Amino acid sequence: MGCWRGPSTVLAYLLLLRPLPSPACPAACRCSSGEVDCSKHALREVPQSLSTNTSTLWLGYNFITVLGPHSFPSLPGLLLLSLPHNHLGMIHSQALVGLGALQELDLSNNYLTVLTPETFLPLTSLVTLNLGSNRLGELDPGVLHALPQLQALLLQDNPWVCSCGILPLWRWLSRNREKVQEKSLLLCRVPEQLNKYPIMAFRNESFRQCQETSLSAQQYIVFLIIGPFSFVASIFFCTFMGSTLVVYHNLSREPHCWRRPRSRRSH
Repeated sequence: MGCWRGPSTVLAYLLLLRPLPSPACPAACRCSSGEVDCSKHALREVPQSLSTNTSTLWLGYNFITVLGPHSFPSLPGLLLLSLPHNHLGMIHSQALVGLGALQELDLSNNYLTVLTPETFLPLTSLVTLNLGSNRLGELDPGVLHALPQLQALLLQDNPWVCSCGILPLWRWLSRNREKVQEKSLLLCRVPEQLNKYPIMAFRNESFRQCQETSLSAQQYIVFLIIGPFSFVASIFFCTFMGSTLVVYHNLSREPHCWRRPRSRRSH
């Protein structure tokens, strides 16, 4: 016959059998079955008290201006991140670390002007990227090369500068036309004579002048090295030649200078 261990022992067993409480939903959000909606709450940063099983995160229509290093808590199952209509102007290169499962990212209607490839390297599963309605004049194609699973790209309503600088992006767009969404809204803003001209309407010959005059990074480095070296070398050469001429001129005059005067004969 077993001994009775008292009510405290029974209570301890009951507590062990209870399921663990789920993480609290952030105060400014609504949570349901892995979906967290934090839209339209005047947030200035990403909430940190998010459940690790969050699969969808809505953060649109807030006042987030910067995504700093590790802006997001550990969200290994996050599939959709929506950040439209914020005041987002900068994304740190380490801001999206830990979001390797992300498949859809909406950054539209913000103030982004520059994006770096390093920022998007963690997003190895990203399928859809929306960068529409920002302030992008150029876009480094390295950003797109960093997304091996990318299938849908939106770049509409940006103030694109259609000069030689846009040539690398145009090449990527031309080779990946099936991935570019809303092509008709991908328009030049600068220069004025090309305002509202569709970027996808350019042809290879449109950039002939850029291709003829453009230099690779290695060529620029060579010119930067040769330029100062040539300048210094020319100074030494001119100094050497000048000194040589002066010495030669002096030597050519010395016999006349050292000639003894003729003695006068006495009468």
